[in-house]
Amino acid sequence: MTKQLLRRDIRKLKGRFSSDELHEMSDKVCKSILSDILWQESKTVLLYHSLSDEIDTSCLLVSALQEDKKVLLPVVCGEVLELREYSGKTKMGAYGIEEPVGPLFSSYDQIELAIIPGMAFDKSYHRLGRGKGYYDRLLPLLSNAYKLGICFPFQMMEEIPIEKHDVLMDNVVCQ
Repeated sequence: MTKQLLRRDIRKLKGRFSSDELHEMSDKVCKSILSDILWQESKTVLLYHSLSDEIDTSCLLVSALQEDKKVLLPVVCGEVLELREYSGKTKMGAYGIEEPVGPLFSSYDQIELAIIPGMAFDKSYHRLGRGKGYYDRLLPLLSNAYKLGICFPFQMMEEIPIEKHDVLMDNVVCQ
C-alpha cells in the first residue's frame, strides 16, 4: 500500500469513532505517558498542539507547565518546523494549529523527550506523517531526545511504507 492510500484509509478509520471515543483513547495514551518515569524525569520536552483528529495533548501541556518543565512546540516556518518555548500563550498559525509566541529554541541537544504525532506507526517504530515532510526534517536534529510516537490504537500497523531518510521512534504509545 502506498503512503497516500494508507493516509486515506486512516482518515476513514478515524471517521468511524465518535469524538467521545477518540477523547477516551487520547486520555489513555496521555495517562500512560504521565505515569512513565521518562516523562517524570524529563526537564525539557517537545510536544505539539493537537489537531482535532490527533491524540489530544492538552493534558500533557498543562501537566508539563505545572511540573515546571521547559515546553517546546513546533511552529511552521516555510518548509521547516521551528521550535519555540511555550508558556501557555499561543496564536493561530499555519494549518489552523495553535502556535506558541515564546522565544525561538535551537538547543536541540537539550531536548530529553519528544512526543511525536503521526498518521500511522508500525511495530518497528517507523512513522508515517501527513506528507509535508515537516517532522522528517526536524527529527534528525533531535539526536539526544527520546522520540515517543503517539497515536490511536487503530493507527498502529504491522508494517508501513518507509524510505531511507525516515527516522525511527524509540517507542510508540497507542494504548
